Amino acid sequence: MTETSYLLEVSNISLAFGGVKALTDVSFKVRQGEVFSIIGPNGAGKTSMLNSISGRYQPNQGSIKFKGNEVMGMRPNERCVLGIGRTFQNLALFSHMTVLDNIMVGRHHLLKNNFITGPLYWFSPARKEELAHRRAVEDIIDFLEIAHIRKSVAGTLSYGLRKRVELARAVALRPDLILLDEPMAGMNLEEKEDMARYIIDLNEEWGMTVVMIEHDMGVVMDISNRVMVLDFGKKIAEGLPEEVMANDHVKKAYLGEDTDDDAESEAQAQSEEVA
Repeated sequence: MTETSYLLEVSNISLAFGGVKALTDVSFKVRQGEVFSIIGPNGAGKTSMLNSISGRYQPNQGSIKFKGNEVMGMRPNERCVLGIGRTFQNLALFSHMTVLDNIMVGRHHLLKNNFITGPLYWFSPARKEELAHRRAVEDIIDFLEIAHIRKSVAGTLSYGLRKRVELARAVALRPDLILLDEPMAGMNLEEKEDMARYIIDLNEEWGMTVVMIEHDMGVVMDISNRVMVLDFGKKIAEGLPEEVMANDHVKKAYLGEDTDDDAESEAQAQSEEVA
């Protein structure tokens, strides 16, 4: 795969639940090394798209290729093995487990130990393997600055810290592509600034390609290479952040602003009523 290759190729994806269309003929491509943001109003189909990429939903039609391989029909764990990790809009931590144990769960698919070698823990490579995974987890803990809560029970933490722990667990998968579903939702300004910094470092220093859903337009403009806009399950714009924000359809659908044409039509209608 070359530097300019597309890591993810989504083609003509449509998804419906009964008579409700969540996505309609959506296509886009994500280059290796990009931060690609998906924005849109509530109910636009953003999370449905991430669920389709990760395998949680199976679209009715279309194609999803990762590293050039078709992944439609693959289960979520199979896509995880290929290198796709994600976080969730609603936290999906094991609340009764410690932070360390939650992150270790993210390393599970990388373990080569099994029920045969397990009983021979002290006499097989299993112990060495576990130590290597624990070192990798400690690196993630240091990176995300959560060493002070590593032994805390996840369910006792503040919302902002739990979001950071969930990111740590996704990073522990060692993914090539990480899907972030509203990583900054419910955070204060300082927490958002920290999370934005972590995402940038994951992209630039850890080499992870990022596909992110986010409502904070300041963050989207600051850290995204490209942006796609969904509205009622359809793609209405895609491009550089500044281009997308200047798009009249985006202003109307997402920002709630009238376009020049709309304003002109409304003014003309009002003048006709007066006449």
